[in-house]
Amino acid sequence: MNSPTENDDADERPPRPLIIRRTKPARANKYGAVRTGGHDSAAEHWRAKQLRLLQAAGEITDLREQVWFNLIPAQRDEDGKLIERACRYRADFAYTLRDGREVVEDVKGVRTPEYKIKKKLMLWLHGIEIKET
Repeated sequence: MNSPTENDDADERPPRPLIIRRTKPARANKYGAVRTGGHDSAAEHWRAKQLRLLQAAGEITDLREQVWFNLIPAQRDEDGKLIERACRYRADFAYTLRDGREVVEDVKGVRTPEYKIKKKLMLWLHGIEIKET
């Protein structure tokens, strides 16, 4: 019969190769949403798929993603030096309905105080009511 020391060498596995990741990890979402398919969350990715199907069926047109809207312009002094950056809102989706109405849509998990203010500014400045899904 073999001694325990003779069998120990036979059970050893080769070491695993060292894997070095050189890509920068994605920034974690402060509310725990996981980026999916290039979108900020699984819900946004799912909605993008739905909207693409609606566009293919002819229900909507001119589907755009990550659309920026200016809310407050940048503030500069007399010399042109930047005092305050511009305030902008980025909508998840914008598209046109069959009847010609424009829709701006945002997939919401958490309605932050910042979002609530920007939603009001969108309505007041641009006359756009954001559709939340």
